Amino acid sequence: MKTIGIRTTQNVFIDYELADVKDRIFAFLIDGLVYGVFTFLVYIILMTFLSSFYMLGEWIFRFIVIFLYTGWIFYHVLFEIFNNGQSIGKKALGIKVVRLDGKEAGAFNFMLRGVFHLIDTLFSAGVIGIVLIASTDKNQRLGDMAANTTVIKTKSSREFTLHDILGIQNLDNYEPVFPEVRNLNEEEMLLIKTAINRYHEFPNKSHKEAIEMLEIRIKEVLQIEEKTGNPINFLKTLLKDYIVLTR
Repeated sequence: MKTIGIRTTQNVFIDYELADVKDRIFAFLIDGLVYGVFTFLVYIILMTFLSSFYMLGEWIFRFIVIFLYTGWIFYHVLFEIFNNGQSIGKKALGIKVVRLDGKEAGAFNFMLRGVFHLIDTLFSAGVIGIVLIASTDKNQRLGDMAANTTVIKTKSSREFTLHDILGIQNLDNYEPVFPEVRNLNEEEMLLIKTAINRYHEFPNKSHKEAIEMLEIRIKEVLQIEEKTGNPINFLKTLLKDYIVLTR
């Protein structure tokens, strides 16, 4: 299982599990099936309402070829732009496109990835894409390299619970300190735990500042005005409060 550490815009490192070749191939096949059904329906409609198309001979053939190639690219680009980095196939497999610098992937990144489908998948029958995904450190095909992206699993962090990562045996007698923590979700709490782990693993100035920034941001979101002392202790308290209040 290959993982990658990505620094978020809050200057916090989060480890993600990279999508492997198998996941991406199955996602590709699902997308191909969906796109195939769509193009077949378009073909039926054209032949039904524009029956004179057959008179155009090779011109209609050229049109269909261009439509298939460009349509395949736009299928991926549009879905990834408007569906948070996920085509239908990626959504089904629980994987998504992310930028390596932690910023949100935008239209330009998705367009670059889409254009390189011509080389990675279409003209090479997928061979180039598969070889590169299997052999590169960050599981990147050419489109990913050009767009500074990769594909991660979205479900890996949900394979364990906060109870597991904290190793807390019994909180039956614990009295929550910050009930406002109910307004956060599990993904946000896992981010907090990851930030704490990173700080303990690399106790440098950068991670200390990241913890302090995270504390300030969380206080703003939860509208906590009281002084809380040590940022690490505050974040650990939030984790325990969350478990007690949401279990």
